[in-house]
This record gives sequence, C-alpha cells and structure tokens, in this order.
Amino acid sequence: MAVVCLLLVGPSAPSGALWARSLPVGDVKDAVPNRVATWNICNPCDENNVGRAAEIAAYAPQVIGLQEACVRDVERIRDYLKHLHGLVYHVEYGSVLRKRSRCGGWPWSPGAFGQAILSAAPMTDRVNVKYPDGGSEDRGYMAVTTRVGGKPVRVFNTHLAQRRQEAVRAGQTRVLAAAVARHERAIVLGDFNAVPDTPELARMWALATDADPQCLPAPTGSGTGTCEPTTDWHLKFDYVFLRDFTAIEQGVRPSAYSDHHLVHTDVAPTR
Repeated sequence: MAVVCLLLVGPSAPSGALWARSLPVGDVKDAVPNRVATWNICNPCDENNVGRAAEIAAYAPQVIGLQEACVRDVERIRDYLKHLHGLVYHVEYGSVLRKRSRCGGWPWSPGAFGQAILSAAPMTDRVNVKYPDGGSEDRGYMAVTTRVGGKPVRVFNTHLAQRRQEAVRAGQTRVLAAAVARHERAIVLGDFNAVPDTPELARMWALATDADPQCLPAPTGSGTGTCEPTTDWHLKFDYVFLRDFTAIEQGVRPSAYSDHHLVHTDVAPTR
C-alpha cells in the first residue's frame, strides 16, 4: 500500500514529506489581509513542493501569483499550505501550454504549465489569454476579480518572454496594458523578464506604479539604480504593479527553491 501511495504522490514530495504531521482538524489561520505577492517558482528545477509551500506560508499573502507553475505542483502546494500551515486558498489557473518535459504526465496527456493565482478570498470572472507571439515558448496572462483592502479589484498574473526577446515582450505588454487599462483598480503581478528602464515596460509604467517606491525608471531611461534585485542574477524582473492602490511595505525573500525571489507587498486602496 505504501508503494502505491508513493507512485500516486510522485517525486515532488521530498524524503519524509509524505509522513509530515498535518495540523489538527480546524487549526486554520488567516492569511495576512491586504498582502499580495508574486513568485516565479522555477521550472524545470528540483521539485520541492513542501519547501515552496513553507516559503509562501512564511508571509501568508492574501493573494499570490505564481509563474512557471504546473497544475499538479500547485495542487500539492495548496494542499501543504492547508494541512501543514493551516492556510486555506482558492486557486485559479492560467495554463498556456501542455508539455511533458515541463510538467510530467503521460505522452498523450502532458501536464499543464503557465500561471496560477492563490487567493484567500473567492475569485470570479477568470480569463486566460495567450499572447499572439509568445516568443520561444507560449506565454500569456490570466486575470481574476477578488477583494483586497475591502475593495473589488482585478488581479492580473503574467510571465513575459525570455530575455533577449525585447520586441516580443513589447508586443506582449501592449496586449496586457490594454487589458489593465480597462480597470480603474488593478494589481498586476508577474515575471516581466525585463529591468525597469527597458522600453518594453513603458506601457506598464504609464498605467501603474511598482510597489517598490525606490524603483522607478528615470526620465532619461537610465533608471535610479536603487531597485532591489528579485533574481539570483541580481536583476529586478518581478513586479507588483498597482493601479489605485498604494504600497505600505514591500519585502523580497530569496529562496533556495527558485532562481527568483518571492516578492510580497502590503497594500491599501488609495480611495
């Protein structure tokens, strides 16, 4: 029977994780109100969904957008958040491709890969959009409506094309910015694969402010040089863009489980 359980759970569970002690029934804690986060959880990387869940639980955001996310991994992360940390999340997916090398599965039924949003509050009106040009791999954005700071808000989660594909990312931000502009109140999470002063991010800066108040593109396009890195290669690629919200405090948490850091921000509505 133990062998059957191992086969069903698969390689994502590290040694001992299968037998980790669950919290007592009913021992549920609240996510931190008005805290939002973004995290590229890295794929392909060594899978450790128990560790990924622990990183998220350390800050317990009300809403978190995940990129490079396999549905199977997110399901396990969500289960570990509930049973090991007492955090209960709703989930919506924004998968953009099915790829066995990314997410496993059978050759005729590979796993789904893309974005996901976990939210302590219910979500409605999910949309999932593939960019017309994904670059070297399909990319897209997803969006949901939920409540943050007591206000309804449209939350976007995206992952733009890989580096050295500036023209492709410019086309992608054109599509994304047009969708964001339709909402007076929005939060845009994601891995943009671009530093702040790159031309392809100009449309986002015209619509919203980043949660890091010290990180702004200078009028000359040279940047301020004070942006906190969000990746292992000491660049800022990950953003929490705010529209009709203000950032109260932001933190960046390096992680042993990804080449991107977890970025978390406490926010408040501006009106």
